[in-house]
Amino acid sequence: MKKTLKIDGMHCMNCVKRVEKALSALGCTVSVDLKAGTAVVEAASLDDASLKNAVEDLGFDVLSIG
Repeated sequence: MKKTLKIDGMHCMNCVKRVEKALSALGCTVSVDLKAGTAVVEAASLDDASLKNAVEDLGFDVLSIG
């Protein structure tokens, strides 16, 4: 299953690395695009609330999950 998170508040590569690390810890394959402000995650099962919490715990805002 693949989902795209629209994330607000990422400004640098350090932000990207923090988001990648947090989402990878959930067992996801992650690709973060700083310019687009998105993270594409892929895993067997993905819980939107867990994805959102992992990113928002870092201080970023998840605008949408699709």
